[in-house]
Amino acid sequence: MNKLNILSRIIIDPAVCHGKPVIRGMRYTVSSILELLASGMTHQEILDDFPDLEEEDLKACLLFAAKLSTVKSITQLVA
Repeated sequence: MNKLNILSRIIIDPAVCHGKPVIRGMRYTVSSILELLASGMTHQEILDDFPDLEEEDLKACLLFAAKLSTVKSITQLVA
């Protein structure tokens, strides 16, 4: 699956999760998946806990985050 196809799994719709990026229109936000990965969960652990998700969904979240990190300026993030 190429990068554009993978990124097409990420949807931004004002009617879903207040317009936050989500996976395939479901209520799994990209940020929540990234937080799970950052906490040390493996892909398999996430897939086991959330059977609606697929490996490509996790890759899409990571690619989406990578694309966001290429912006020219970033303001301080607040936790």
